[in-house]
Amino acid sequence: MADFFNTPGGIAITILAQVIAVVAFVMISLLFLVYGDRKIWAAVQMRRGPNVVGVYGLLQSVADALKYVVKEVVIPAGSDRTVFILAPLTSFVLAMIAWAVIPFNDGWVLSDINVAILYVFAVSSLEVYGVIMGGWASNSKYPFLGSLRSAAQMISYEVSIGLIIIGVIISTGSMNFGHIVEAQDGRFGFFSWYWLPHFPMVFLFFISALAETNRPPFDLPEAESELVAGYQVEYSATPFLLFMAGEYIAIFLMCALTTLLFFGGWLSPIPGLPDGVLWMVAKMAFFFFLFAMVKAITPRYRYDQLMRLGWKVFLPFSLAWVVFVAFAAKFDWFWGAFARWSVGG
Repeated sequence: MADFFNTPGGIAITILAQVIAVVAFVMISLLFLVYGDRKIWAAVQMRRGPNVVGVYGLLQSVADALKYVVKEVVIPAGSDRTVFILAPLTSFVLAMIAWAVIPFNDGWVLSDINVAILYVFAVSSLEVYGVIMGGWASNSKYPFLGSLRSAAQMISYEVSIGLIIIGVIISTGSMNFGHIVEAQDGRFGFFSWYWLPHFPMVFLFFISALAETNRPPFDLPEAESELVAGYQVEYSATPFLLFMAGEYIAIFLMCALTTLLFFGGWLSPIPGLPDGVLWMVAKMAFFFFLFAMVKAITPRYRYDQLMRLGWKVFLPFSLAWVVFVAFAAKFDWFWGAFARWSVGG
């Protein structure tokens, strides 16, 4: 039996099983993320939130998903039918395939490539096309305006995210997520992680992640009070479900990236405690909690404020930080905190 898994057929079956495991984890997590998002929002507003379907309302997300699946797909008469259907599929698939290089534990990754960060950045950059396609194919001015807003917003904040990640790459000497986590494995536990040397960038990365995923207070492309749900306004049933799922999967991906880049991935915060996948999942859940809290307590920005923040504050600050980290790594400042060349270099 062991020899079978070394054959091409056995390798294909193994890879397929691993892909199914990752997809199942992400999709099951998606149900609880939507539930948690609504519960946290309700708690801040002193409401009950979902509490009817299932114990404590745990099956509410399942019921909502079934409702979308069984509804009729309505396609506007003047729309481009092919692009109209491809747009939500594009958003969902691109959000999902980025998980191929995300490690959950040491060696627990579908594809352990040396350019994992570059892969994630390339895939996330393509996600804007799903939004643009949805707004264009609807053949309506409001969705098209929402898609243009989204394109400008996502491209603007991708620049800041990329520069922030470059600082981490300089410190590690590798674009492999496993190497980045290993570089944070020190005798000081929590204080060995990159959040400490790259402290200002943690906040910039988190805020940029909010804007990149169109989350409040940066949900201008789909602001109900201004654009009647933006690029999604003509979508219903399963296509709308795919847009929504793609958005939450992208949010969860940003939680994973924050964990891997700055907070030690699967490493234990206390020296002596065993590392493992539970730490990774717990950290991701914590950062999603922060995403949900920001949605509940922060008022929405104006669009000019959003773009000004990205181009006039985040871009110069993150660019200056890259220069600083490069000098700190080159000349070994701060006791080598910015130059951990022993891993991946």
